[in-house]
Amino acid sequence: MGEEYVKLLKSKCGIENYEKLMALNNPALNEFVVEYVKHCNPASVFVRTDSLEDARYIRNKALENGEEKKLATEGHTAHFDGYYDQARDKENTKYLLPPDVNLGPNVNAIDREEGLREVHEYSKNIMEGKEMYVCFFCLGPTNSEFSIPAVQLTDSAYVAHSEGILYRSGYEEFKRIEKSERVFKVVHSAGVLENGVSKNIDKRRIYIDLEGYVVYSTNTQYAGNTVGFKKLSLQLAIHKASQEGWLAEHMFILGVHGPNGRKTYFTGAFPSFCGKTSTCMVKDETVIGDDIAYLRKSDGKVYAANTECGIFGIIKDVNSGDDPLIWKALIFPGEVIFSNVLVTGYGIPYWLGDGRKIPEKGINYSGEWFKGEKDSEGNEILHTHKNAGYTVSLYTLKNCDPKLDDPQGVEINGIVYGGRDSDTWVPVQQAFDWNHGVLTMGAALESETTAATPGQEGVRMFNPMSNLDFLSIPMGRYINNHLEFGEDLDNSPSIFAVNYFLKDKDGGYITGMEDKRVWLKWMELRVHDDVEAIKTPTGYIPNFEDLKRLFKKVLDKDYTEEDYVRQFTLRIPENLAKIERITKIYKTKVSDAPDILLKVLEEQKQRLEDAKVKHGDYIVPNVWCQ
Repeated sequence: MGEEYVKLLKSKCGIENYEKLMALNNPALNEFVVEYVKHCNPASVFVRTDSLEDARYIRNKALENGEEKKLATEGHTAHFDGYYDQARDKENTKYLLPPDVNLGPNVNAIDREEGLREVHEYSKNIMEGKEMYVCFFCLGPTNSEFSIPAVQLTDSAYVAHSEGILYRSGYEEFKRIEKSERVFKVVHSAGVLENGVSKNIDKRRIYIDLEGYVVYSTNTQYAGNTVGFKKLSLQLAIHKASQEGWLAEHMFILGVHGPNGRKTYFTGAFPSFCGKTSTCMVKDETVIGDDIAYLRKSDGKVYAANTECGIFGIIKDVNSGDDPLIWKALIFPGEVIFSNVLVTGYGIPYWLGDGRKIPEKGINYSGEWFKGEKDSEGNEILHTHKNAGYTVSLYTLKNCDPKLDDPQGVEINGIVYGGRDSDTWVPVQQAFDWNHGVLTMGAALESETTAATPGQEGVRMFNPMSNLDFLSIPMGRYINNHLEFGEDLDNSPSIFAVNYFLKDKDGGYITGMEDKRVWLKWMELRVHDDVEAIKTPTGYIPNFEDLKRLFKKVLDKDYTEEDYVRQFTLRIPENLAKIERITKIYKTKVSDAPDILLKVLEEQKQRLEDAKVKHGDYIVPNVWCQ
C-alpha cells in the first residue's frame, strides 16, 4: 500500500481506526478497504472490532442518524425502508460472469466487466458526507473448518447493526487467519437519502462477483439486498462449496430429543410459507439455525453448522399462540430490530397476523399512516408490509441449542424436505436411500402458491432443495454435488419428506398444526432403527401403532385408524402427475441433469404404475402389510 493510500486512510479513519485496521496484518484486505474508501469517498471511516464498545457505537449511530427509532421496550428499535424498497430485487440481482462462463438459463447474469463498470459508476462518491463502517464477521463458528471470514463496507448503521446481531464477530478471526484468501466481501451503500430512505431506486443494483467473492449493493436499504452475508453470501458459498466438496444449503438445523436423553440433529429445507420456521421452532426441541447451513464430511459422517447466530425473519403471522418462543423474544426487553412494522405513538410495534386489534394510526413504511389510507395508485396501504421482519439473537431464545458455536458443528442424522402440497405427498415418509431421497424428494421439491398471490393460488412452483433462487452453479452440477457428497459416507443421514398441507376432497386440511411434532419424533426414532416402517412405492411410512403411541405421548391426542388412512393413503394419479411435471422440467430446462435423476424418477413411476394395476388409484396403508 503506497504512501498516498496510507495518508488517505489515516485522514478518513483517524489514528485509532487506522491502527485497528493495520493490526490485522492483511495487506490484501487493506488494499480492498482503501480502494473503496477512495472510490466511495466517505467523510469518515469507523472500523468495528469485536468489542462491545464498538457494537454500541454502531447501535447509537443508527439512532442518531434516524435509521432506527427507539421503541417503548428496552433494547427494541424500528427501521423503515422506502415504500418501493420492500423486497429482494431479483431483477437487478445478477452474477458478474466472464464471457466464457455460463451457469444455465435459470441464472440472471451480466458480463463481468460491464457489470463492474456500471456498479462502480453508480457508487462513485456515493458515501460523500457519510461515515463508512468497516465490519468484520465470521460465517460459521470461529476457529473452525466451517469458518469463512467476512468483511462488510457500508454507510448504513442499520445494516451494520443488523449484522452485529446476526453474525459472530470476526475481527479476532481475521487476526487468526492473517493472509487467508477465504474472505467474503460486501460493498454496500444506501445511496442518496430522501426523507431517510434510498432515493435512486432506479439505480438499485445487487451484483455478485463469484471470481472475487464480492457482493456489490447500491441504492437500497432492504435487508435482503443489503445484509450481504445472508442469501447473497449463500450464493458465494454454493459456488465455493461446489469447488471444495461440501454443501451450502438453505436449511435449518434442529435438535430433536429422543428417549433416554438422546438428541438427534436434523437439517431441513422448506420453501417460503411451507412451515420451515414453525418446524425449527417447534416446542420441546432445540434450534441451532433457522435459515442457512454449511454441511461438511468428517470420518464418514456429516456435520453441519449455522452460518449465523441470529434470526432475520418475516414477522407476518408471528403470534403468541403459534410462535410462543419468538413472541417472547419480540415482546420482552432485549436487542431486537423491527423492520417495516407499524409503530404507534406509544412506541409499540404491530404487524400482520399478530392477533391484536389494529391501531387506527401510526408510522409505517409509508410514513404517517391511518386506517384506509391508499397510495398514489389507489391501492390500500396495509398497516404493516407483508415482508416486515425482525432481527434477534439466537442466544436470547429459550430453545437455543448449546452447540450453536461448536467448532466441529453437529452430526446430522436426518435431512427433511418439505413443500406446500395439497394432494400428493403423505404427511411424512422416508426415502429408501441417499440417492432416492436426493432425487425424488429434494430435487423434486415443489410448493403451491397461496391466496397471498392474487389469481395464482394453487400454482406449483418448482424449487429443488428450496435453493433455486440462490444457485450460483448449473442446476445439474448442484444435484450431482449432492449425490457425490453421499458416496463415501459410512452411514449417510436418512432423508425424509414432509407435507403439512395435505387436503381432503372437500378442501380441508387433514393434519393439525401441531402434528409436525409427532412427525419429528417418528423421524428421530427411525434414524436409530427404534421403530419399523412400511415400504410403499414412494418411500417408508409409519406404522399406525407407532403413531397412535406418539400422538398420545407428544400431543395427548387420540389418533384413530380413520386419521391414519386419510393421511397415509397413497394417491397414485397425483404422484404420477408429479413425476411427469418434474421429469419434463429436467428434460427441457436443465441441460446438464444427471442421467441417474431421470432413471430414479422412471423407476418410481414404474412402481406406482404397477401398484395401480394391482390395487387401484388410491391405496390405503394396510395394503402394503399384506
